[in-house]
Amino acid sequence: MSATVHQAFLDTASRYGELPFLCILPETAAAYGIAPGELTYASAARAIETLRAAYARAGYGHGHRAGLLLENRPAFFLHWLALNALGVSVVPINPDLRAAELEYLAGHSEIALAVALPERHADLLAAATRAGRELRVMGPDDAPPAAPFAAPLQGTPLSELTECALLYTSGTTGRPKGCILPNRYFLHAGGWYARIGGLAALRPGQERMLTPLPLVHMNAMAYSAMAMVLTGGCLIPLDRFHPRTWWDSVRESRATVLHYLGVMPAILMKAEPSGHDPQPAIRFGFGAGVDRKLHAPFEARFGFPLLEAWAMTETGAGAVVIANHEPRHVGTSSFGSEEDDIDVRIVTDAGAPAAIGEPGELLVRHAGDDPRYGFFAGYLKDEAATSEAWEGGWFHTGDIVRREADGALRFVDRKKNVIRRSGENISAVEVESVLMQHPLVKAVAVAAVPDAVRGDEVLACVVPETLPADAAAMAEAARSIVEWSLDQLAYYKAPGYVAFVDSLPLTTTNKIQRGEMKALAPTLPGTARCVETCHMKKKRTASAEGTSR
Repeated sequence: MSATVHQAFLDTASRYGELPFLCILPETAAAYGIAPGELTYASAARAIETLRAAYARAGYGHGHRAGLLLENRPAFFLHWLALNALGVSVVPINPDLRAAELEYLAGHSEIALAVALPERHADLLAAATRAGRELRVMGPDDAPPAAPFAAPLQGTPLSELTECALLYTSGTTGRPKGCILPNRYFLHAGGWYARIGGLAALRPGQERMLTPLPLVHMNAMAYSAMAMVLTGGCLIPLDRFHPRTWWDSVRESRATVLHYLGVMPAILMKAEPSGHDPQPAIRFGFGAGVDRKLHAPFEARFGFPLLEAWAMTETGAGAVVIANHEPRHVGTSSFGSEEDDIDVRIVTDAGAPAAIGEPGELLVRHAGDDPRYGFFAGYLKDEAATSEAWEGGWFHTGDIVRREADGALRFVDRKKNVIRRSGENISAVEVESVLMQHPLVKAVAVAAVPDAVRGDEVLACVVPETLPADAAAMAEAARSIVEWSLDQLAYYKAPGYVAFVDSLPLTTTNKIQRGEMKALAPTLPGTARCVETCHMKKKRTASAEGTSR
């Protein structure tokens, strides 16, 4: 068995060399300004070896970390695998991150190198300077610059437990946490997908898997990519989800498997029905969060099953559950039941086992001698948080579920205070910390409000230094606050609503009373002091950024 992701890729390339590893559709190629077409395993292996040798000559090795800000481009995979061959851990960087977020990532991860799109080099260098870090930056086609320091683990053999990637969580209760993911994490994720069978059975050398999900998330990087690598399949990464051309992309790519987020079926179902709706080539969709009322109608209209699954960045495939066998209990928020290699407990707030049908927090671990097998190795520089997550020998997920009499697990809610917008988990604390720096803001609390399409939207309750005099002044103040947010945070984290209030619900120690905020927030949109700013939340291109600053 392969010990590294790079070795697993080479093993597959030796068997399926002339088969396609990646397929880049014309629409994605146009968005990125690259050539469309397919890249075979053999061609990819040669390109990876060229990069590996160049990185080695530049002094990169075991123990270094390198940031990858390359979106869903083929270059992401080539640089990841080349660096993995040397024991360099990659840190995927969300292209939507802005100044405050990049500064934190550069300082916390201690990346020595960033392989990034040229238009983001200045942002990364500025962030590293503010964080007090020396950083080398290169484009995907550049020769690697000399490493700024020697490889910390030079001479130590690579293994399954060598760090392969550092993937940041969304920081739902504060700053994003860096999840240390060893080679085993990725190998086990791909191996799990390759063997689960049932409605999700993968055929070696035959599957073509299309995903619009970003490679900075574990679904695309661990499940999609590794499933194809370990089965000789073709991965079709899109630049993003394009509702109007989605089915054209599905047909043009000759996809056989789709990956989705819950918001996607809701958007696709809004289109007018047509004779082109049935998708006979698609064997199944893999994802989570589909609206239970739309689940059955979607499958009936488009002709393939949506297999709901549950996992977290921390759990990987060490504890993943999927509804890949009938009965799937479509329309009930069921995500199946665990396999024999996973232990599950559901506990009440009092810590007692929940009864059948009773909601409780989901605790998981891998069955057998190693309860952390396939999981993350821990949170970087945060042993306390790692220990807390594993309290009592079980990983505490923070998700509320219930088990039905037939053994099926059903999702109920999230225990932690989190805003989940279009599949992105957003930390209220992180957004608040940025908004507090705006000169108009005296105090602020952020909470979720319901959104029919995106699930949640971000609402900011702002106590202003001076209350705006009228509606026009409020609108201008809200615009200024959101513009500030868009310069500092990913666009999806910026407030979609800004409500001006006289005071916030606080505890006796001046902490925000989250329960009261959760109840208050949905009552504010549509009121006189609440300004809707959803229209301002759009992805920013590099050129647009340059003109806005």
